[in-house]
Amino acid sequence: MIGDKDLISMQQARILAENAAAAQKKLAAMPQEALDAMVETMADAVEAQAQSLAVMSQEESDCGVWQDKLVKILFVCRRVRQSLRGLRCVGPLREDPASGIQEVGVPLGVIAALCPVTSPISTAICNALLAIKSGNAIVFSLHPRALESMRTALDVLCAAGRAQGMPEGAVSYMDIVAKSGTQELMRHPDVALVLVTGVLGMFPTARASGKPLIYGGTGNGPAFIERSARLETAVADILASKAFDNGLAPSAEQCVIVDGCVEPRVRRAFQDRGGYFMSPEEADAVIAVLFHADGRRRRHMVGQSAQALAQKAGFVPPQDTRVLLAPRLYVAGADPYTRELLTPVLGYYVEPDWRHACEKCLELLLQERHAQTLTIHSQDAEVIRQFALKKPVARLLVNTGAAFGGMGLTTNLTPAMTQGSGIAGYGITSDNISPYNLIYRRTVGYGVRGLDCLADFAAPQSANPAPPTQEDPLELLRAVLRRALETAPAPRGRTRP
Repeated sequence: MIGDKDLISMQQARILAENAAAAQKKLAAMPQEALDAMVETMADAVEAQAQSLAVMSQEESDCGVWQDKLVKILFVCRRVRQSLRGLRCVGPLREDPASGIQEVGVPLGVIAALCPVTSPISTAICNALLAIKSGNAIVFSLHPRALESMRTALDVLCAAGRAQGMPEGAVSYMDIVAKSGTQELMRHPDVALVLVTGVLGMFPTARASGKPLIYGGTGNGPAFIERSARLETAVADILASKAFDNGLAPSAEQCVIVDGCVEPRVRRAFQDRGGYFMSPEEADAVIAVLFHADGRRRRHMVGQSAQALAQKAGFVPPQDTRVLLAPRLYVAGADPYTRELLTPVLGYYVEPDWRHACEKCLELLLQERHAQTLTIHSQDAEVIRQFALKKPVARLLVNTGAAFGGMGLTTNLTPAMTQGSGIAGYGITSDNISPYNLIYRRTVGYGVRGLDCLADFAAPQSANPAPPTQEDPLELLRAVLRRALETAPAPRGRTRP
């Protein structure tokens, strides 16, 4: 039954989509330089408020670490912004006079965007900057657990954009949040693209909207430590990555596979740096804290620290514990440690060699069917090559923490807070989302050959009719069409005259 809040939310969605469409028409008429000025001013404004926004986000959502949320916000305001400078996204993109080909960037229109509770501010700001850079309007459906912090951040961004001439409604948000309203927004005729980041529960609804869909999620990303790796560095990278924001980064590791011959050294390195290996009983107790008996996630436990989880589970790890590790023997559908956990908890597997580890990674990747990132720590180029060739992921990260490498902080991947999961059938792309994912390219082709080129494809000439001359290309075209009609089969039940 639809209640008053649902109706109000649906009406708000319609109004915002219509206003965004009007604003986007104005954006589409602006040169790239004007859009760039808006992006710079908006990023500056958010950066000035970054710490207060990070603290507000953590307090409201009650998950993650505000200092790490600050890192993500500053990453967007600095690194993502830097990557956008100099890019041409609208208007002439490429011209090749020699071939007679031009490309023109055209905005898609209005984007409907959903952001996760795990990284609400950084994701919203990043996607708003990408939208304006590419001449699109964007309407956010705010996450109910991050409503006030997202509203505050977007208000800061919008005020700065309007001071640079951004049209009213170019960036807007639904603050009367109901599923029916979000559905209405995604289905609205003026919406050209749906952009969902980390809200897997809304994926079926987004797909049913009939609009092109970009989905960025986390998935069950394994990390393999191969025998040739710099073991201490690999362990330090994995711990830093998984502990970052209490395991909420988009591409953070979900489990570790270790080459058997170096496992004792790896285990010791984990223990020395804040990793705690749980007993089977402790591992079961942590799962009971994270999930209901029917397998549903306990949402209030997402993004809690290792110490908090252990306390809830009834055991006390060493005081310096940053990440909990659960040794596992097999990959089984009933084992919750094969799922994405969104906490500083890792499944831990040991395999005798890289080939067995390769198969284990494949099992884990296919378990939930929406993994998008795999990490390998190795100095063996051939092993790395085999992983790159055989693993069904969008990103293979090498010798880096997955949380940082996937977002483009410690790698040269496109800096982004939305990392596409198209390889697993979720959305239309597996890219780290950039402005180029929010435009289409109009191709302009100049004629460089005359109709006499048709002679190269004409059927062999029979005695009748007489061949046309090279000087009469129109007659040549008629002859080709006539011969095509003569040799084509007659429609069923009819004979040719």
